[in-house]
Order: sequence, then structure tokens, then C-alpha cells
Amino acid sequence: MSKNIVIIGGTKGIGEALTSLLAKENQVFCISRNPGEIIAGVNYIQTDVNNDMLDMDKLPDSIDGLAYLPGTIRLKPFHSLKEEHFQEDFEINVMGAVKVLKQCYRSLKKGNNPSVVLFSTVAVQQGMPFHSSIAMAKGAIEGLVRSLAAEWAPTIRVNGIAPSITDTPLAADILSNDERKERSAQRHPLKKIGMAEDVAQAAAFLLSEESSWISGQILGVDGGLSSLRV
Repeated sequence: MSKNIVIIGGTKGIGEALTSLLAKENQVFCISRNPGEIIAGVNYIQTDVNNDMLDMDKLPDSIDGLAYLPGTIRLKPFHSLKEEHFQEDFEINVMGAVKVLKQCYRSLKKGNNPSVVLFSTVAVQQGMPFHSSIAMAKGAIEGLVRSLAAEWAPTIRVNGIAPSITDTPLAADILSNDERKERSAQRHPLKKIGMAEDVAQAAAFLLSEESSWISGQILGVDGGLSSLRV
């Protein structure tokens, strides 16, 4: 059955892959501050959710699924990070999600088995050098996932995905050449880096009826990095 899905940040990387995947069988509303490649059948709304209110008149009265994908990758030693860096990462990763969820809550309550998917990072549970700012922000996302999953049950399911490094525009500086890609791949038990489609498939599952008994979980899509030692 077709669903009304709202994807925040759906014009690049994982968001674009998720939009493309879900648009095949659903009514997708893609909200992004940057225009991207147009996918047939998708409703595009250009808005910066961190600074602007959503125009709810452009969204369906009932929302069956919502994914929030805007994020940052700021990898620096702690001593070189300024307070405003932490604030900026928190605003984009956490407060943007909070604002969207507040605005969409009533529409989600009207949805058919509504599901929310937020995004964390493997660095929250692993503890990695130079990740203090992004891990702090994404750690807040994991707390938000579990808290809202409990508060909104049984009506709205809330889950998170914690990827490892994924080949997307956001990670372009880290994976800027074949040598860097191979070095990153070798850190993972599966000996490869993630692709946007890998993470999008997991998000699509959590937004679907097939995951109707899953809530309050953080799903590691990380090539085995978070739990395996080989």
C-alpha cells in the first residue's frame, strides 16, 4: 500500500538514494535547502528546516513515514574545535530534527502505522578520535530516538540508523582518492566502505510495514565495525 513519506535532506547522498527507492511505490515529499536531480513523481519543497518553518499546506494531512537526514562530518582534534563548531553540529543534526518532528507530530499521529527514522553514527558507540563534536550531536540523536519511541508508543515508531563511513558527497573529503577509500575499507570487517544505497535500504525497511514490530532501536549499518573484531 502506498504511503505518504516525508524525507528531509533527500537530494544528496543517502537521502537521494532513499528518495529514489521509496518513490517507486509511495508518495514522497522531499524537503531540502538545495535543489538536486529531479526524480519522477517526487514532490520537491525547497526549505532550510534549520531556519524556516515547514509549509504544512504543501505536505499531506497524514504522514506515514518521516526520515531526517541532514548531518555534518567535522573531524578535528578537540583542542582545535571552537564552541561554535559544537553548536553548529548540534543545531544541524539535533535541533533540525526536533523542529521537524514538532511540526509534523500531528500529521504523523494521523498516519498509517507511522514510522520515524533518524540518523546517528558508528562513532557514538565506538569512541573514535577527532569525532567529539559529531559524536556528541549524534549521541543526542540516539537518546532522542529511545525517548520518543517510548513516549509515542504505540502510535508512532521511532528508530535510528548508525552508519559507518559511506561514499556520499558529505564524506568526499575523507574518501577523496582510491588510497583513502581502500584504507577506510580495510578498517571494516567486511573490507569495504558503505554505499548510499546500503543505508537507504535499511531506512526504507524501518519505514515499511515489514518493520512494524521494531521501535526504539539503533541499527548499525557499518560493515561490522561496531561489533566485530577480525
